[in-house]
Amino acid sequence: MSTSPKPVKKVPIHLQSAANRVYIKNGEIVNHDKSFKADVYIEDGIIKFVGPPSEITIPGGVRTIDASGLLIIPGGIDPHTHMQLPFGGAVAVDDFYHGTKAAVAGGTTMIIDFVLPNKHESMIEAYDKWRSWADPKVCCDYGLHVGITWWSKSVSEELGILCKELGVNSFKTFMAYKGLYQLNDSDLLDVFERIRQLNGVAMVHAENGDIIAKNTQRLLSEGINGPEGHELSRPEEVEAEAVHRACVLAHQMKTPLFVSGLTSKSSAELVGRARRSGYCVFGETLASSIGRSMSGVAKGERIYYITSPPIRESAETPRQLMKSLAYDDLQLTGSDNCTFNKDQKAKGKGDFTKIPNGVNGVEDRMSLVWEKGVQAGLLDPCRFVAVTSTNAAKIFNIYPQKGRIAVGSDADIVIWNPNATRTISKDTHHQACDFNIFEGMTVHGVCEFVLVRGRICAERGQVRVAEGFGRFIPTPVRPPFVYDIIEGKVQSAVQEDHPEERQNGGGNSVAKKFAELDIQIPIQEPISAMLAGNLAMPAEGSLCSTPSVHGRVDGKHDMQQSSFSISEELDRGGVRACIKVKNPPGGKSSGFW
Repeated sequence: MSTSPKPVKKVPIHLQSAANRVYIKNGEIVNHDKSFKADVYIEDGIIKFVGPPSEITIPGGVRTIDASGLLIIPGGIDPHTHMQLPFGGAVAVDDFYHGTKAAVAGGTTMIIDFVLPNKHESMIEAYDKWRSWADPKVCCDYGLHVGITWWSKSVSEELGILCKELGVNSFKTFMAYKGLYQLNDSDLLDVFERIRQLNGVAMVHAENGDIIAKNTQRLLSEGINGPEGHELSRPEEVEAEAVHRACVLAHQMKTPLFVSGLTSKSSAELVGRARRSGYCVFGETLASSIGRSMSGVAKGERIYYITSPPIRESAETPRQLMKSLAYDDLQLTGSDNCTFNKDQKAKGKGDFTKIPNGVNGVEDRMSLVWEKGVQAGLLDPCRFVAVTSTNAAKIFNIYPQKGRIAVGSDADIVIWNPNATRTISKDTHHQACDFNIFEGMTVHGVCEFVLVRGRICAERGQVRVAEGFGRFIPTPVRPPFVYDIIEGKVQSAVQEDHPEERQNGGGNSVAKKFAELDIQIPIQEPISAMLAGNLAMPAEGSLCSTPSVHGRVDGKHDMQQSSFSISEELDRGGVRACIKVKNPPGGKSSGFW
């Protein structure tokens, strides 16, 4: 465990100051769409100035940080955590204090955790429970997704309350965990339809739970009860089949879909093909799956690596998933941080179904993506920012408050040393668990400073956070980045193919509905054909690559008379919109498969 200072139980006076000011000079700012040399001035937790030093007058009493040779990047946003989650008779050891402290140490300045109600439990009551756990403990800002673990009229009504009153726009469904969380296809359709009515974002854990249940029963009867049985019960095609089915179900309801926690090449390729076919779908992979494989893990250690979907056996999978991030088949990286100690994991010895699922990752995610992506030559720094921060901010509708270095944005900032290295170890990490699945791995990319809303919470390896300093960040419905894809695509297709409908005002006609079907539903091929082949990746310089554009901000500002207001920014960079090619070369409709 880390020897960092003990937790601050009360927000100290210097963090309470209304005039907390920081000036960062001589650094290279990296946003998702461009990088450029500029200085940054912060006051009251907000970025007030971005530009050359000649255009700003700095008042007295300001903390100055020299970022020469370093990158100034938006703080990471981890869209997938499970702090202090009760699961399988155990409770995750990283609570909202230890988990968010570890996040800050690694350069993540906001997490989005999952509320998971028990079956037949009120979603509102579960939400209130999670808020009561998190609010007194979080060291950085956080948001919440809510799981839909059963379906009824009351659940449908509570979705509306969560969207309209409680600051939640994203809801996770499960195609696995039969008898616990799993929904059938009929319920999934109803859920997706309701989420679309509310302008929310549907999320899915995509594994075929019925197949997993059958395989598990067979494996146990054959005497295969060790941790190896976990992946044997849920091979790649079980994930891929569910990914394809979820995409089709959501597409039929015209609902944007976020596929969380993908761990296999075939599933990532499916998401990419769906996006190129016009489906509004976004894909996330995990720190655990890009950071390592199960190849080489000793049999006696495998119990500590159990998570769902599983970390795959092939040593090539991490690089393949990183390529999917590079080519925009996948858009985000999460950690799925859900940590259990060795003795908790050991409860599943002799029966792999009783092993608590989950591993660490919230602290090491940023460095792992840099090492496996940028250092390996697969991502540029702009794309790194996109997949670790900006894309999550856009999809969950908190951009540009989060996920950007710009005037008016929250001062969630990481000063990043791209050349420094550190060695990951349970002895130095800030998480509460007693092992680390990346133990001994040396990674490039180290946080020199981490600022949470303008407060320096990590400085050259020393982490000093304030318990309860973080805020709950509402995620408003109808994220423009998501819904502009859906609404803009349908409208333009109808106007192009059926101009008579526009002239005659036949907005609800049968002809319009057929036009929408024609633009959105591609030809399908058997899943076996997809699983048997390899998807050709876009060439370098394609639309899926990330530009590195250099720019600057002009203007003269005197910060001694600072009275800035939040600036609004319309930016359609980052993740590319889902584009449907109506008539590609050869005259055939583009296909999902």
